[in-house]
Amino acid sequence: MTDTPDTTPAFDRRMLEALICPQTHQTLRYDAERQELISKSAGLAFPIRNGIPVMLLDEARKIDD
Repeated sequence: MTDTPDTTPAFDRRMLEALICPQTHQTLRYDAERQELISKSAGLAFPIRNGIPVMLLDEARKIDD
């Protein structure tokens, strides 16, 4: 069996300039390791799936930072 390269699309960091938290309207921080956009002010982490940020409150994970 041969190894295939990871074909998951990368998140384009330039999107951070246009994206804001849907709850607080504050800027977001990109967490490359977890593939999430973090809203510290809201205490939420929004997942990035297939290179696309999912900016739905129902999909966000609560964080305790």
